[in-house]
Amino acid sequence: MAEAERLAASVVAGAHGRRRAGPGETFWQYRQAMPGDPNTAVDWRRSARSDHLFIREMEWEAAQTVWVWRDAALSMDYRSEFAPRSKIERATLLALALSVLLIRGGERVALVGAPMRPATGETQLRRIAAMVAEEPAPRPDFGAPPETPFLRGGKAVFLSDFLGPLETLEPALMKAAEAGVTGAMMQILDPAEERFPFDGRVVFESMGREVDFETHRARGLADAYRRRLAERRDALERIARRCGWRMTTHHTDVSPRRGLLWLFGAIGAPGR
Repeated sequence: MAEAERLAASVVAGAHGRRRAGPGETFWQYRQAMPGDPNTAVDWRRSARSDHLFIREMEWEAAQTVWVWRDAALSMDYRSEFAPRSKIERATLLALALSVLLIRGGERVALVGAPMRPATGETQLRRIAAMVAEEPAPRPDFGAPPETPFLRGGKAVFLSDFLGPLETLEPALMKAAEAGVTGAMMQILDPAEERFPFDGRVVFESMGREVDFETHRARGLADAYRRRLAERRDALERIARRCGWRMTTHHTDVSPRRGLLWLFGAIGAPGR
């Protein structure tokens, strides 16, 4: 949790804010009046100091509800020599750091599939930290987001390698979209999964040892593998677009700050 706190603190200053105009009591900004603005919205004192009319905008203070799903399947345990952390360690760090940013910004957060209601406050943050620390049993080779009774108009974040069957992912996204939930998918991959740096004799095994494949010409498989990976990414992006979500890929050998900034902007910016 301490690492997530530090990561969240490093992002606060550079994050694209979740602030927007709307009903509230906190002053946000002045802007020039536009055709259609009512006279009652004009700040006459500020306008008297200029040749233009200005509108005084207040900050929107209605809390949003955000669900976070961190894939805990066995495939997420993978870590090559090229990465400092496994995929599940990176996903856990991002899930916790994002929860810190959201909850301390006044938003309600809950974990997808966990026995909790969306809430804000330090107690909820500790509850989330405790739940992501638990190892679910049994753990399948590949994960899929469980069915969740999303509240209409909320947000969601899915963190996974998305290497399992796509037919287990699409229904969850469609159900969220039907509830008016928008969100962000982050595919977390080890750099070796992207580059395929293997050569000679290699035995490939799934993390649960349910699938294995031996080859004596690993380099000869590289082009076909990269093509299949690109096709999967294209399919994920199509599913995301169809549901009104955003999607990106994050590698475990790059700074987690970059991933957290993207997540915070993807679900925080108005109109996204």
